[in-house]
Amino acid sequence: MNADRSVGAQPTASAHKRFPHTSPARRALLRFGLTGAAALGATAALGTAPASATPTPTSRRRPETPAEALRELAAGNQRWRTFRERHPDESPAVRQSLTSGQHPFALVLGCIDSRVPPELVFDQGLGDLMTVRSAGEVLDEAVLGSVAYGVLELDIPLVLVLGHQSCGAVKAAVEVDESGERLPAHIQYIADQIAPNIDHTKQGDARVDSTIDVNVRAVRARLAAEPDLAAKVASGRLAIVGARYDLTNQRVRSLT
Repeated sequence: MNADRSVGAQPTASAHKRFPHTSPARRALLRFGLTGAAALGATAALGTAPASATPTPTSRRRPETPAEALRELAAGNQRWRTFRERHPDESPAVRQSLTSGQHPFALVLGCIDSRVPPELVFDQGLGDLMTVRSAGEVLDEAVLGSVAYGVLELDIPLVLVLGHQSCGAVKAAVEVDESGERLPAHIQYIADQIAPNIDHTKQGDARVDSTIDVNVRAVRARLAAEPDLAAKVASGRLAIVGARYDLTNQRVRSLT
């Protein structure tokens, strides 16, 4: 997955012993998921990797750097779109190992669309991805908190904002912007959040399609501006990237 092209470790000690000065609430978070392995290295674009470069399900090693995480997602998407899925990390041994903790290597912020489940699109299994989904990848405090948890508490080295072709949330936001009508209940909130990203230089279907990409870039930029996340990006331990999934060919390509 190049630019504009295709794209549970267990804790060794209790959280209280490892972090004696933390609050009970924070220790609870640490017991739930923190493994303590810091991710090193950084990259700002999705890299390409042949499917054969990915370890077999019995010898999978967790990607530790942003570049490694991107390569693993690229290889998984290649398997998915060529109908060579491995469905990794579903064995009884893996399921048992995950009862004591989780150590996902990437966090995917995607849309709620039923056609774009991240674990399938990237051919990943249990414990591999942390997924956060909201219509149109819209950010609110709950979504921001969920992303922050994955990065700050689980040391996830990669956040991927994943938009997709034919996004209904984006289409609704564009139509409401043009008609002046209001959407029912809380759906209007989604449209309002997407509205600033509407590409008014385009018309018709082209406006919707372009807005999908603009919206992904805007969400990525907002995440990258969060101070705690920005600090990890600056240190090389985190990459935040944008990408788009095309329904017609099942390809994920990066958005720079």
